[in-house]
Amino acid sequence: MARPSALKNLGPKTDAMLAAVGIETADDLREVGAAMAYRMLRHRFGPGVNRIALWALAGALADRHWTSFSDDEKAALEADARGALDVGTG
Repeated sequence: MARPSALKNLGPKTDAMLAAVGIETADDLREVGAAMAYRMLRHRFGPGVNRIALWALAGALADRHWTSFSDDEKAALEADARGALDVGTG
């Protein structure tokens, strides 16, 4: 199974961060989707995970460089990823 870094925009640091939230393969990332993966990363690692990470994740899944998204596409991605991750009360 391919690691997420097999996809465009992603590298070993992203692999480690994604693995820390349970996303260990490119297929896992495809299943979860960019917006949810971003929300999971923000929940685990805090605000240091910025919107460039969101665009990189979306680009990885679309086989596009993260800088190729238009302002409208970026805004739509940000809207999809908005909000806190609801992990329940335990």
